[in-house]
Amino acid sequence: MVAAADAGITDFSELDNAGVTKEHWKIMLISGMGFFTDAYDLFIIGVVMALLKPMWQVGKVEEGLVESTALLAAAIGALLFGRIADMLGRKRIYGVEVLVLGAGAIACAFSPNIWWLIGFRFILGIGIGGDYPVSATIMSEYAGKAHRGMLVTLVFAMQAAGLILGPLLAAALLTTHLSHDIIWRLLISFGAVPALAVYSARRHLKETPRFLKAAGREEDGSGKLKKSEHFDEKTHSVSFWDGFHRLVDNKRTLSLLIGASATWFLMDFAYYGNTVSSPLVLSALGSDHTILQKTLTQLGIFAIFAAPGYAVAALTMDKLGRKTIQVLGFAMMAVTFGLLAFIPNVAKMIYPFLIIYGFSYFFTEFGPNATTFVYPSEIFPVKVRTTGHGIAAAMGKIGGFVGVFTFPFFMDWHGLPAAEGAAAIVSILGLIVTIFLLPETKGKSLEELSDQPSASAPIEKAAA
Repeated sequence: MVAAADAGITDFSELDNAGVTKEHWKIMLISGMGFFTDAYDLFIIGVVMALLKPMWQVGKVEEGLVESTALLAAAIGALLFGRIADMLGRKRIYGVEVLVLGAGAIACAFSPNIWWLIGFRFILGIGIGGDYPVSATIMSEYAGKAHRGMLVTLVFAMQAAGLILGPLLAAALLTTHLSHDIIWRLLISFGAVPALAVYSARRHLKETPRFLKAAGREEDGSGKLKKSEHFDEKTHSVSFWDGFHRLVDNKRTLSLLIGASATWFLMDFAYYGNTVSSPLVLSALGSDHTILQKTLTQLGIFAIFAAPGYAVAALTMDKLGRKTIQVLGFAMMAVTFGLLAFIPNVAKMIYPFLIIYGFSYFFTEFGPNATTFVYPSEIFPVKVRTTGHGIAAAMGKIGGFVGVFTFPFFMDWHGLPAAEGAAAIVSILGLIVTIFLLPETKGKSLEELSDQPSASAPIEKAAA
Protein backbone atom coordinates (compact mmCIF):
# COMPACT_ATOMS: atom_id res chain seq x y z
CA MET A 1 0.00 0.00 0.00
CA VAL A 2 2.70 2.51 0.98
CA ALA A 3 4.76 1.58 -2.04
CA ALA A 4 1.98 2.89 -4.29
CA ALA A 5 3.35 6.43 -4.10
CA ASP A 6 3.35 7.30 -7.78
CA ALA A 7 2.88 10.75 -9.27
CA GLY A 8 1.10 9.19 -12.24
CA ILE A 9 -1.92 8.22 -10.16
CA THR A 10 -4.96 10.09 -11.45
CA ASP A 11 -7.46 8.97 -8.84
CA PHE A 12 -7.14 7.52 -5.38
CA SER A 13 -9.99 5.01 -5.38
CA GLU A 14 -7.64 2.17 -4.39
CA LEU A 15 -6.45 4.12 -1.36
CA ASP A 16 -9.97 5.35 -0.55
CA ASN A 17 -11.53 1.89 -0.65
CA ALA A 18 -8.72 0.06 1.14
CA GLY A 19 -9.29 -1.67 4.45
CA VAL A 20 -6.93 -1.27 7.38
CA THR A 21 -3.62 -2.98 6.59
CA LYS A 22 -0.33 -3.68 8.38
CA GLU A 23 1.12 -0.58 6.73
CA HIS A 24 -1.67 1.58 8.16
CA TRP A 25 -0.91 0.30 11.66
CA LYS A 26 2.81 0.91 11.12
CA ILE A 27 2.21 4.51 10.03
CA MET A 28 -0.18 5.03 12.95
CA LEU A 29 2.42 3.89 15.51
CA ILE A 30 5.27 5.84 13.92
CA SER A 31 3.13 8.97 13.77
CA GLY A 32 1.64 8.53 17.22
CA MET A 33 4.90 8.53 19.18
CA GLY A 34 5.14 12.30 18.92
CA PHE A 35 1.76 12.59 20.63
CA PHE A 36 2.80 10.15 23.33
CA THR A 37 5.61 12.61 24.11
CA ASP A 38 3.30 15.62 23.86
CA ALA A 39 0.88 14.19 26.45
CA TYR A 40 3.68 12.91 28.68
CA ASP A 41 5.22 16.37 28.78
CA LEU A 42 1.81 18.02 29.23
CA PHE A 43 1.29 16.04 32.42
CA ILE A 44 4.82 15.80 33.77
CA ILE A 45 5.58 19.52 33.82
CA GLY A 46 2.94 19.96 36.54
CA VAL A 47 4.77 17.43 38.75
CA VAL A 48 8.14 18.96 37.85
CA MET A 49 6.97 22.40 38.92
CA ALA A 50 5.59 21.02 42.20
CA LEU A 51 9.11 19.70 42.89
CA LEU A 52 10.95 22.78 41.66
CA LYS A 53 8.95 25.56 43.34
CA PRO A 54 10.33 25.04 46.84
CA MET A 55 13.85 24.31 45.50
CA TRP A 56 14.18 27.33 43.25
CA GLN A 57 11.68 29.70 44.93
CA VAL A 58 9.73 30.00 41.69
CA GLY A 59 7.30 32.93 41.45
CA LYS A 60 3.86 32.93 39.79
CA VAL A 61 5.08 34.55 36.56
CA GLU A 62 7.98 32.14 36.16
CA GLU A 63 5.71 29.19 36.95
CA GLY A 64 3.22 30.33 34.32
CA LEU A 65 6.01 30.74 31.75
CA VAL A 66 7.52 27.30 32.40
CA GLU A 67 4.16 25.62 31.96
CA SER A 68 3.05 27.66 28.94
CA THR A 69 6.18 28.56 26.93
CA ALA A 70 6.28 25.16 25.20
CA LEU A 71 2.71 25.73 24.02
CA LEU A 72 3.57 29.11 22.53
CA ALA A 73 6.60 27.61 20.81
CA ALA A 74 4.42 24.74 19.54
CA ALA A 75 2.31 27.28 17.70
CA ILE A 76 5.42 28.47 15.84
CA GLY A 77 6.48 24.87 15.17
CA ALA A 78 3.07 23.95 13.75
CA LEU A 79 3.04 26.94 11.41
CA LEU A 80 6.61 26.41 10.24
CA PHE A 81 6.58 22.64 9.74
CA GLY A 82 3.05 22.71 8.36
CA ARG A 83 3.95 25.13 5.60
CA ILE A 84 7.27 23.46 4.73
CA ALA A 85 5.55 20.05 4.44
CA ASP A 86 3.25 21.48 1.75
CA MET A 87 6.19 23.05 -0.07
CA LEU A 88 8.81 20.28 0.07
CA GLY A 89 6.79 17.19 0.92
CA ARG A 90 5.58 15.42 4.03
CA LYS A 91 8.44 12.90 3.99
CA ARG A 92 11.21 15.51 3.42
CA ILE A 93 10.46 17.18 6.74
CA TYR A 94 9.28 14.10 8.67
CA GLY A 95 11.62 13.14 11.50
CA VAL A 96 13.23 16.56 11.87
CA GLU A 97 10.56 17.60 14.36
CA VAL A 98 11.29 14.65 16.70
CA LEU A 99 15.01 15.56 16.69
CA VAL A 100 14.10 19.09 17.81
CA LEU A 101 11.70 17.67 20.40
CA GLY A 102 14.27 15.23 21.75
CA ALA A 103 17.01 17.85 21.94
CA GLY A 104 14.69 20.19 23.83
CA ALA A 105 13.67 17.52 26.36
CA ILE A 106 17.27 16.50 27.08
CA ALA A 107 18.42 20.12 27.35
CA CYS A 108 15.60 20.86 29.83
CA ALA A 109 16.96 18.16 32.14
CA PHE A 110 20.28 20.00 32.42
CA SER A 111 18.77 23.43 33.18
CA PRO A 112 20.73 25.20 35.94
CA ASN A 113 17.89 27.60 36.80
CA ILE A 114 14.32 28.53 35.95
CA TRP A 115 15.16 30.82 33.02
CA TRP A 116 17.26 28.19 31.27
CA LEU A 117 14.38 25.76 31.72
CA ILE A 118 11.98 28.26 30.13
CA GLY A 119 14.35 28.71 27.17
CA PHE A 120 14.86 24.99 26.57
CA ARG A 121 11.13 24.33 26.79
CA PHE A 122 10.74 26.73 23.89
CA ILE A 123 12.92 24.39 21.78
CA LEU A 124 10.89 21.38 23.00
CA GLY A 125 7.69 23.16 21.99
CA ILE A 126 8.89 23.82 18.44
CA GLY A 127 9.30 20.06 17.96
CA ILE A 128 5.95 19.19 19.52
CA GLY A 129 4.13 21.72 17.35
CA GLY A 130 5.84 20.53 14.18
CA ASP A 131 4.54 17.02 14.73
CA TYR A 132 0.86 17.96 14.56
CA PRO A 133 0.28 18.88 10.90
CA VAL A 134 2.73 16.40 9.38
CA SER A 135 1.69 13.29 11.32
CA ALA A 136 -2.03 13.98 10.93
CA THR A 137 -1.77 14.61 7.19
CA ILE A 138 0.41 11.58 6.43
CA MET A 139 -2.09 9.31 8.17
CA SER A 140 -5.07 11.02 6.55
CA GLU A 141 -3.63 10.85 3.02
CA TYR A 142 -2.90 7.13 3.29
CA ALA A 143 -6.11 6.03 5.05
CA GLY A 144 -9.20 4.64 3.36
CA LYS A 145 -12.26 6.89 3.62
CA ALA A 146 -14.22 4.37 5.73
CA HIS A 147 -11.50 4.19 8.39
CA ARG A 148 -9.73 7.55 8.08
CA GLY A 149 -11.32 9.04 11.18
CA MET A 150 -10.37 6.05 13.33
CA LEU A 151 -6.76 5.94 12.12
CA VAL A 152 -6.11 9.67 12.50
CA THR A 153 -7.77 9.57 15.93
CA LEU A 154 -5.54 6.64 16.96
CA VAL A 155 -2.45 8.69 16.05
CA PHE A 156 -3.67 11.35 18.43
CA ALA A 157 -4.88 8.78 21.00
CA MET A 158 -1.27 7.78 21.65
CA GLN A 159 -1.57 10.70 24.07
CA ALA A 160 -3.41 8.31 26.39
CA ALA A 161 -0.24 6.25 26.86
CA GLY A 162 1.69 9.40 27.73
CA LEU A 163 -0.96 10.57 30.18
CA ILE A 164 -0.83 7.22 31.99
CA LEU A 165 2.92 6.54 31.83
CA GLY A 166 3.69 10.06 33.10
CA PRO A 167 2.10 9.67 36.54
CA LEU A 168 3.23 6.01 36.75
CA LEU A 169 6.87 7.01 36.27
CA ALA A 170 6.50 10.02 38.56
CA ALA A 171 4.90 7.90 41.30
CA ALA A 172 7.61 5.25 40.98
CA LEU A 173 10.42 7.81 41.28
CA LEU A 174 8.71 9.65 44.15
CA THR A 175 8.68 6.41 46.19
CA THR A 176 12.48 6.10 45.90
CA HIS A 177 15.12 7.79 48.03
CA LEU A 178 16.37 9.86 45.12
CA SER A 179 16.57 13.60 45.69
CA HIS A 180 13.87 15.76 44.11
CA ASP A 181 16.58 17.48 42.07
CA ILE A 182 17.42 14.18 40.36
CA ILE A 183 13.78 13.07 40.04
CA TRP A 184 12.60 16.11 38.11
CA ARG A 185 15.55 15.87 35.71
CA LEU A 186 14.88 12.18 35.04
CA LEU A 187 11.17 12.82 34.50
CA ILE A 188 11.65 15.62 32.02
CA SER A 189 14.43 13.89 30.03
CA PHE A 190 12.41 10.70 29.53
CA GLY A 191 10.22 12.59 27.05
CA ALA A 192 13.02 12.35 24.50
CA VAL A 193 13.05 8.53 24.43
CA PRO A 194 9.84 7.65 22.51
CA ALA A 195 10.31 10.52 20.06
CA LEU A 196 13.89 9.62 19.13
CA ALA A 197 12.97 5.93 18.90
CA VAL A 198 10.90 6.54 15.76
CA TYR A 199 13.28 8.93 13.98
CA SER A 200 14.71 6.34 11.59
CA ALA A 201 11.28 4.86 10.77
CA ARG A 202 9.93 8.30 9.94
CA ARG A 203 12.81 9.05 7.61
CA HIS A 204 12.12 5.83 5.67
CA LEU A 205 8.39 6.35 5.08
CA LYS A 206 7.33 6.78 1.47
CA GLU A 207 5.91 10.11 0.33
CA THR A 208 2.11 10.14 0.08
CA PRO A 209 0.63 9.64 -3.42
CA ARG A 210 -1.62 12.65 -2.97
CA PHE A 211 1.29 15.01 -2.37
CA LEU A 212 3.27 13.57 -5.29
CA LYS A 213 0.39 14.14 -7.70
CA ALA A 214 -0.35 17.64 -6.40
CA ALA A 215 3.33 18.65 -6.53
CA GLY A 216 4.09 17.01 -9.88
CA ARG A 217 6.80 14.85 -8.31
CA GLU A 218 7.79 11.21 -8.22
CA GLU A 219 9.87 9.26 -5.72
CA ASP A 220 12.78 7.04 -6.73
CA GLY A 221 13.89 3.85 -5.01
CA SER A 222 16.16 5.71 -2.61
CA GLY A 223 13.32 7.98 -1.46
CA LYS A 224 14.49 11.10 -3.33
CA LEU A 225 11.90 13.27 -5.07
CA LYS A 226 12.27 14.47 -8.64
CA LYS A 227 10.07 16.32 -11.10
CA SER A 228 7.64 14.08 -12.96
CA GLU A 229 6.50 14.46 -16.55
CA HIS A 230 3.38 16.17 -15.15
CA PHE A 231 5.40 18.93 -13.48
CA ASP A 232 4.44 22.47 -14.53
CA GLU A 233 6.56 25.34 -13.19
CA LYS A 234 3.59 27.74 -13.07
CA THR A 235 1.29 25.27 -11.29
CA HIS A 236 3.67 23.55 -8.90
CA SER A 237 6.22 26.16 -7.85
CA VAL A 238 5.03 27.87 -4.67
CA SER A 239 6.48 30.39 -2.25
CA PHE A 240 6.33 30.22 1.55
CA TRP A 241 3.44 32.70 1.65
CA ASP A 242 1.52 31.16 -1.24
CA GLY A 243 -0.22 28.57 0.94
CA PHE A 244 -1.46 31.18 3.40
CA HIS A 245 -2.84 33.28 0.54
CA ARG A 246 -4.64 30.28 -0.97
CA LEU A 247 -6.37 29.58 2.32
CA VAL A 248 -7.61 33.11 2.99
CA ASP A 249 -8.40 34.15 -0.59
CA ASN A 250 -11.08 31.47 -0.97
CA LYS A 251 -14.25 32.11 1.07
CA ARG A 252 -14.98 28.44 1.68
CA THR A 253 -11.48 27.50 2.85
CA LEU A 254 -11.31 30.67 4.94
CA SER A 255 -14.58 29.73 6.67
CA LEU A 256 -13.26 26.23 7.33
CA LEU A 257 -9.96 27.64 8.60
CA ILE A 258 -11.76 29.94 11.03
CA GLY A 259 -13.97 27.10 12.25
CA ALA A 260 -11.11 24.63 12.74
CA SER A 261 -8.83 27.22 14.35
CA ALA A 262 -11.42 28.76 16.69
CA THR A 263 -12.68 25.44 18.01
CA TRP A 264 -9.12 24.19 18.59
CA PHE A 265 -8.23 27.45 20.40
CA LEU A 266 -11.26 27.16 22.68
CA MET A 267 -10.78 23.45 23.35
CA ASP A 268 -7.11 23.79 24.27
CA PHE A 269 -7.81 26.76 26.53
CA ALA A 270 -10.00 24.54 28.70
CA TYR A 271 -8.05 21.29 28.29
CA TYR A 272 -4.47 22.49 28.78
CA GLY A 273 -5.51 24.87 31.54
CA ASN A 274 -7.15 22.04 33.45
CA THR A 275 -4.50 19.39 32.75
CA VAL A 276 -1.31 21.36 33.36
CA SER A 277 -2.92 22.99 36.38
CA SER A 278 -4.40 19.71 37.64
CA PRO A 279 -2.15 19.59 40.76
CA LEU A 280 -3.48 23.08 41.54
CA VAL A 281 -7.08 22.10 40.76
CA LEU A 282 -6.81 18.93 42.85
CA SER A 283 -5.34 20.93 45.73
CA ALA A 284 -8.88 22.23 46.19
CA LEU A 285 -9.57 18.79 47.73
CA GLY A 286 -7.11 19.51 50.50
CA SER A 287 -3.69 21.10 50.77
CA ASP A 288 -2.41 18.32 53.04
CA HIS A 289 -2.13 15.82 50.18
CA THR A 290 1.43 14.98 49.15
CA ILE A 291 2.74 15.27 45.59
CA LEU A 292 2.65 11.47 45.38
CA GLN A 293 -1.02 11.34 46.48
CA LYS A 294 -2.00 13.99 43.93
CA THR A 295 -0.03 12.16 41.23
CA LEU A 296 -1.81 8.87 41.97
CA THR A 297 -5.17 10.68 41.93
CA GLN A 298 -4.38 12.05 38.49
CA LEU A 299 -3.31 8.59 37.33
CA GLY A 300 -6.68 7.22 38.39
CA ILE A 301 -8.55 9.96 36.54
CA PHE A 302 -6.54 9.47 33.35
CA ALA A 303 -6.86 5.65 33.44
CA ILE A 304 -10.57 5.52 34.33
CA PHE A 305 -11.85 8.49 32.30
CA ALA A 306 -9.38 9.91 29.77
CA ALA A 307 -8.06 6.69 28.19
CA PRO A 308 -11.56 5.24 27.59
CA GLY A 309 -12.54 8.59 26.07
CA TYR A 310 -9.80 8.28 23.45
CA ALA A 311 -10.86 4.67 22.75
CA VAL A 312 -14.53 5.55 22.29
CA ALA A 313 -13.58 8.46 20.01
CA ALA A 314 -11.52 6.17 17.76
CA LEU A 315 -14.23 3.48 17.65
CA THR A 316 -17.06 5.90 16.81
CA MET A 317 -15.32 8.56 14.70
CA ASP A 318 -16.38 6.95 11.40
CA LYS A 319 -19.82 5.94 12.68
CA LEU A 320 -21.15 8.98 14.54
CA GLY A 321 -19.06 11.47 12.56
CA ARG A 322 -16.74 14.31 13.51
CA LYS A 323 -19.38 17.01 13.88
CA THR A 324 -21.70 14.97 16.09
CA ILE A 325 -18.84 13.97 18.40
CA GLN A 326 -17.49 17.53 18.62
CA VAL A 327 -20.92 18.99 19.38
CA LEU A 328 -21.59 16.37 22.05
CA GLY A 329 -18.12 16.78 23.56
CA PHE A 330 -18.27 20.56 23.86
CA ALA A 331 -21.78 20.37 25.34
CA MET A 332 -20.75 17.87 28.01
CA MET A 333 -17.55 19.78 28.76
CA ALA A 334 -19.67 22.88 29.40
CA VAL A 335 -21.93 20.86 31.73
CA THR A 336 -19.12 19.25 33.74
CA PHE A 337 -17.06 22.44 34.04
CA GLY A 338 -20.23 24.32 34.95
CA LEU A 339 -21.03 21.83 37.72
CA LEU A 340 -17.52 22.22 39.15
CA ALA A 341 -17.90 25.99 39.01
CA PHE A 342 -21.39 26.41 40.46
CA ILE A 343 -22.07 23.55 42.91
CA PRO A 344 -21.42 25.14 46.33
CA ASN A 345 -18.39 23.67 48.11
CA VAL A 346 -18.03 20.91 45.50
CA ALA A 347 -14.34 20.54 46.36
CA LYS A 348 -15.36 19.45 49.87
CA MET A 349 -17.32 16.52 48.35
CA ILE A 350 -14.36 14.38 47.33
CA TYR A 351 -16.06 11.63 45.34
CA PRO A 352 -18.61 13.80 43.49
CA PHE A 353 -15.78 16.21 42.65
CA LEU A 354 -13.54 13.47 41.25
CA ILE A 355 -16.39 11.90 39.25
CA ILE A 356 -17.40 15.21 37.65
CA TYR A 357 -13.76 16.16 37.03
CA GLY A 358 -13.18 12.73 35.52
CA PHE A 359 -16.18 12.99 33.19
CA SER A 360 -14.87 16.34 31.97
CA TYR A 361 -11.80 14.40 30.76
CA PHE A 362 -13.88 11.63 29.20
CA PHE A 363 -15.93 14.04 27.11
CA THR A 364 -12.88 16.10 26.20
CA GLU A 365 -11.15 13.03 24.76
CA PHE A 366 -14.40 11.61 23.34
CA GLY A 367 -15.04 15.00 21.84
CA PRO A 368 -13.14 18.03 20.61
CA ASN A 369 -9.69 16.94 21.75
CA ALA A 370 -9.86 14.22 19.08
CA THR A 371 -12.01 15.93 16.45
CA THR A 372 -10.09 19.21 16.36
CA PHE A 373 -7.06 17.12 15.35
CA VAL A 374 -8.95 15.09 12.73
CA TYR A 375 -10.85 17.92 11.04
CA PRO A 376 -7.89 19.91 9.60
CA SER A 377 -6.36 16.75 8.13
CA GLU A 378 -9.46 16.38 5.93
CA ILE A 379 -11.12 19.68 5.08
CA PHE A 380 -8.33 21.51 3.22
CA PRO A 381 -7.12 20.91 -0.37
CA VAL A 382 -3.98 18.80 -0.67
CA LYS A 383 -1.73 21.71 -1.70
CA VAL A 384 -2.47 23.55 1.56
CA ARG A 385 -3.43 20.65 3.82
CA THR A 386 -0.49 20.75 6.23
CA THR A 387 -0.48 24.56 6.06
CA GLY A 388 -4.13 24.66 7.14
CA HIS A 389 -3.59 22.03 9.80
CA GLY A 390 -0.56 23.94 11.04
CA ILE A 391 -2.56 27.16 11.40
CA ALA A 392 -5.38 25.40 13.26
CA ALA A 393 -2.90 23.58 15.53
CA ALA A 394 -1.06 26.85 16.17
CA MET A 395 -4.28 28.53 17.26
CA GLY A 396 -4.95 25.55 19.52
CA LYS A 397 -1.55 25.89 21.15
CA ILE A 398 -2.07 29.62 21.62
CA GLY A 399 -5.37 28.78 23.32
CA GLY A 400 -3.50 26.29 25.49
CA PHE A 401 -0.88 28.95 26.31
CA VAL A 402 -3.59 31.38 27.41
CA GLY A 403 -5.34 28.68 29.46
CA VAL A 404 -2.20 27.47 31.22
CA PHE A 405 -0.99 31.00 31.93
CA THR A 406 -4.34 32.26 33.26
CA PHE A 407 -5.64 29.23 35.22
CA PRO A 408 -3.36 29.86 38.25
CA PHE A 409 -4.57 33.46 38.32
CA PHE A 410 -8.22 32.35 38.12
CA MET A 411 -7.53 29.96 41.01
CA ASP A 412 -5.92 32.75 43.04
CA TRP A 413 -8.73 35.17 42.18
CA HIS A 414 -11.89 33.19 43.01
CA GLY A 415 -10.66 29.63 43.24
CA LEU A 416 -12.28 26.70 41.49
CA PRO A 417 -15.48 28.55 40.42
CA ALA A 418 -13.49 31.14 38.44
CA ALA A 419 -11.22 28.63 36.68
CA GLU A 420 -13.92 26.08 35.83
CA GLY A 421 -16.44 28.80 34.98
CA ALA A 422 -14.04 30.15 32.36
CA ALA A 423 -13.63 26.62 30.96
CA ALA A 424 -17.41 26.22 30.75
CA ILE A 425 -17.85 29.50 28.86
CA VAL A 426 -15.24 28.66 26.22
CA SER A 427 -16.80 25.19 25.80
CA ILE A 428 -20.14 26.81 24.96
CA LEU A 429 -18.41 29.04 22.42
CA GLY A 430 -16.76 25.98 20.87
CA LEU A 431 -20.16 24.31 20.54
CA ILE A 432 -21.56 27.34 18.70
CA VAL A 433 -18.62 27.62 16.29
CA THR A 434 -18.80 23.90 15.48
CA ILE A 435 -22.50 24.06 14.61
CA PHE A 436 -22.16 27.01 12.25
CA LEU A 437 -18.73 26.66 10.63
CA LEU A 438 -17.73 23.00 10.38
CA PRO A 439 -19.12 20.27 8.07
CA GLU A 440 -19.48 16.53 8.53
CA THR A 441 -16.64 14.67 6.80
CA LYS A 442 -17.21 10.98 7.57
CA GLY A 443 -17.30 8.56 4.66
CA LYS A 444 -16.05 11.06 2.07
CA SER A 445 -12.78 11.03 0.17
CA LEU A 446 -10.34 13.89 0.68
CA GLU A 447 -10.98 14.96 -2.92
CA GLU A 448 -14.75 15.09 -2.34
CA LEU A 449 -14.21 17.24 0.73
CA SER A 450 -12.02 19.64 -1.24
CA ASP A 451 -14.95 20.25 -3.59
CA GLN A 452 -17.60 20.44 -0.87
CA PRO A 453 -19.98 23.30 -1.68
CA SER A 454 -20.98 24.32 1.81
CA ALA A 455 -19.08 24.33 5.10
CA SER A 456 -22.21 24.78 7.18
CA ALA A 457 -24.33 22.01 5.72
CA PRO A 458 -26.60 20.34 8.28
CA ILE A 459 -25.22 17.18 9.89
CA GLU A 460 -27.67 14.82 8.26
CA LYS A 461 -27.14 16.21 4.76
CA ALA A 462 -23.34 16.39 5.09
CA ALA A 463 -23.21 12.81 6.28
CA ALA A 464 -25.35 11.44 3.48
